[in-house]
Amino acid sequence: MDLHSVVCVRDRTISLKWYEAFFGRPADEIIGEEHLWQTGENAWLVIDDRPVRAARVGGTMITFGVTDLDDILARLAAHGIEHEPVETYPNGVRHVEILDPDGNSMSLAQFP
Repeated sequence: MDLHSVVCVRDRTISLKWYEAFFGRPADEIIGEEHLWQTGENAWLVIDDRPVRAARVGGTMITFGVTDLDDILARLAAHGIEHEPVETYPNGVRHVEILDPDGNSMSLAQFP
């Protein structure tokens, strides 16, 4: 099964810059007006700023499992991207919420 998560944004130019910093690379694929980042073997994140999606801007919530949380947060800080405080859950998972320019939540979770 494949997964395509669509993140609705207001301005593709602003969002491209932000998501390139978030992922540390340009989009892996461009199909028409959609820019796609491969986030797993069969998983993709798509940004879409078409007017038909305007009512959904800012409502996305995605959590990515990562192995290098501190390195990612340092890279984001170098690009001026801020985040909420890092939380550590009782099971040892470290979690942080990061909001894109439209308020979409791109959380990161590192498992012990």
